[in-house]
Amino acid sequence: MTRPYRIGIIGAGFAGLSSAKVLREFGFDVTVFDSSPDVGGVWSRTRRYPGLTTQNGKDSYALSDFPMPRDYPEWPTGEQVQQYLESYVEERNLKPLLRLSTRVTRAELDESVPQWTLQLKDIASGKDLPPCTVDHLVVANGIFSTPFVPDYPGAEQFTAAGGRICSVSDVADLDQVAGKHALVVGYGKSACDAAAVFSGVAASTSVVARELLWKIPRKLGGVVNYKYLLLTRLGEGLFRYLRPRGFERFLHGPGRPLRNAMLASVQALITRQLRLRETGLVPEGPLERIARSTVSLATESFYESVADGRIAVHRDRTIQRLAVRSGQTVAELSDGTILPADVVVCGTGWRQSLPFLDDEVQRRITDEAGNFALYRQVLPHDVPALTFCGYNSSFFSPLSAEIAAWWIAAHLTGNLDLPAVEERRAQVAERLAWMERRTEGRHARGTNIVPFSVHNIDELLSDIGIGVSRRERFAEWLRPLNPSAYARVGARLLARHRASGPTVSPGAAHPRTQKVDG
Repeated sequence: MTRPYRIGIIGAGFAGLSSAKVLREFGFDVTVFDSSPDVGGVWSRTRRYPGLTTQNGKDSYALSDFPMPRDYPEWPTGEQVQQYLESYVEERNLKPLLRLSTRVTRAELDESVPQWTLQLKDIASGKDLPPCTVDHLVVANGIFSTPFVPDYPGAEQFTAAGGRICSVSDVADLDQVAGKHALVVGYGKSACDAAAVFSGVAASTSVVARELLWKIPRKLGGVVNYKYLLLTRLGEGLFRYLRPRGFERFLHGPGRPLRNAMLASVQALITRQLRLRETGLVPEGPLERIARSTVSLATESFYESVADGRIAVHRDRTIQRLAVRSGQTVAELSDGTILPADVVVCGTGWRQSLPFLDDEVQRRITDEAGNFALYRQVLPHDVPALTFCGYNSSFFSPLSAEIAAWWIAAHLTGNLDLPAVEERRAQVAERLAWMERRTEGRHARGTNIVPFSVHNIDELLSDIGIGVSRRERFAEWLRPLNPSAYARVGARLLARHRASGPTVSPGAAHPRTQKVDG
């Protein structure tokens, strides 16, 4: 098959940086573009909000060959994660590959080659830069690329009177809410994180939640780390996969009463621990609904702040309009409640935005409902020279992205034996229909695979034909995945590639196309 030589990567977060490192190792000439002035993606200093921490402990939220520093706390801060990625760039000598503060405004495909022409803009000056051509494009801009801020009625009057409407990621420091009436919209992790830190400095802090979600304490009962519930093969097996296998068949067959009792006991424990009944914050439905891809940790101090009155939660409500009453900017809720609101901070989700791809390409990579129709969350069906990395957002997002990068490398070097395209179409359509049913439509356009992180990793590695040992897989039934155990997979894949034949010289002056033995 024909292998591309020059690879352009859009995004310098976990997915983009791990792709750059992997693909360079396989001999490709790689350039990474990111509009931010630093690496990190959602962890960039331009995007992280006060109080941001990881949901995973540092031991599982890392790349396979680069563990988090030992002196980091169990749940690193956003700043620490960004520093970790800066260190990764330094240690892996990725700086020469980076073009930061550079936005890809348009990526134009010439299918006859195939080749992409990237139109670029310098963020600092606002000036257009000379275009760049690449033989393959990896989209690694992340599924949390553009914050969604609702268009509220009355917003123009509200802002004209001095009110502010923004996303959580727009609040760079607490001075922006200090002494003000802060209204946070949403009940996901970012919304609760923001409300918790705002409550210490704001004149008042209110949360407007359309729907309450079950939250998982970092330590159940103050003792058992939540990772033993959700980050193991057993924990994942409690939720029914598209096709249960092995012990999962027992859990969802003869063993279902045992499985139900386990979840019910955890639900009761969480209800007591977070004092949900006393504060009126018991979500509708059973704990099992966390499988709708809305799993998030309980924010430290959030429920304590609700209990002592520092945070007021208006559950099952929405903002009907923003307005000005007697000179005060306010929010009118769906039940008629009027809340003072100097700053409306929206933790209302994200859009998976690809503004650099034209409408025709976007149509070809999505289904009729606008979901990404990507085989293994990586490969479009009929757009050449294009792959996606990091579109398998999971509990182990760094490792999941890295394994997707290995999958891309194997694909580009002819070392994947994939089903025919029509079979891939059928598999993707079946999976998207299943995701739609089980998540009630909340699957981030087919990119959020939670809680089935391990299943996705297993499928990618099955395609590659290299996995971890049976002993390691058995251990993962009772403890979280250890990214460092997967470093051997990358090393074996690279060794197999080097033993298989011709490679490219990353220092060549001109692009070239090479034939690779499949």
